[in-house]
Amino acid sequence: MSGRRPAEELVDLGRLNAWPQVADLPGEGPFESISPITGGAQNLLFSVRRADGTELVLRRPGRHAAGDGAAAPFARESRVLTALAGTSVPHPRLYASCLDDAVIGAPFSILEKIDGFMPRGRLPGAYATDPQWRRRLAFELVAGAATLAAVDPEKIGLGDLSKTEGWLDRQTPRYLRMLEGYREVPEYRDNESPSVGRVAEWLQANRPASGRLGIVHGDLQFANVMFAHDEPRLAAIVDWEMASLGDPLLDLAWILTAWREEGDPPGSAPQLQPWEDMPGRAELVAHYAELTGRDVSDFRWFQVLACFRLAALLEGSYVRALNGKMDRRMGEGLHTYAQWLWAKAEQEITRA
Repeated sequence: MSGRRPAEELVDLGRLNAWPQVADLPGEGPFESISPITGGAQNLLFSVRRADGTELVLRRPGRHAAGDGAAAPFARESRVLTALAGTSVPHPRLYASCLDDAVIGAPFSILEKIDGFMPRGRLPGAYATDPQWRRRLAFELVAGAATLAAVDPEKIGLGDLSKTEGWLDRQTPRYLRMLEGYREVPEYRDNESPSVGRVAEWLQANRPASGRLGIVHGDLQFANVMFAHDEPRLAAIVDWEMASLGDPLLDLAWILTAWREEGDPPGSAPQLQPWEDMPGRAELVAHYAELTGRDVSDFRWFQVLACFRLAALLEGSYVRALNGKMDRRMGEGLHTYAQWLWAKAEQEITRA
């Protein structure tokens, strides 16, 4: 049996130190230690320390990811982070990326270690005790989405990041096909939400006549941002592997799928504690409109679309768990959250 710790099983420091690009990274000397950082369901994060004490972040796919399917998201994220350098969008600096499995057994990237925290669970310090800090956290998160929306993708070399023609038209059919594909797994089919068809029909019937195109992060939520400890400030938006071109209103809607306020469907608690004194969705939409000058009269459609898309993606993780490619308990938890998103979407499409 191996005597190495779990982190060292996933990132062999000897092989990493033999990688020629280590010489171009910040710090001096070999990497001497590694420790896990809480990350998402699909990718793993580690803090790696060089001999002189310099700490960096290594990001790699989870245990079940392999092949070209694992490399493509890292290639996309690396391209986007490189392009964002020099913009006002808060993001971690990318120092290097490797799409070759030969180095550590999976593609990986080396990133700046941000001095901050991910706002999930019990908030630290003044965020927990000062209502104004919590309100500022909310407005800062929305301002981050507005800052990204203001970036011209053509000017930073991302004009061909993804297909843009017919973006509004393609959204519902794409994710509906994804959901329909999951039905090949009998256990998923038995637990599928009855809301899928109704929500899809509403989205198709109420699609906006036009929209705007810009860079969309694609997964802008509490789990993918970091805030400063010493002031209520957005320190960085992280995890850019789902970035694409589309209507930036989707990022705002994605943020607000994680919001909770009186009248929401039961069964899903706020992701932050304490939640008291947080601004409501309408206040944050108005703030975004003020920052961007954007007409937000079609925002309800984007809110329903965000619920639809996120539920479809979470159900994909649930199917992977059913197939033994992801932790079963985690998959079931994501499925439960998807059920809440379907309920929220239904609520939105039926309100006056």
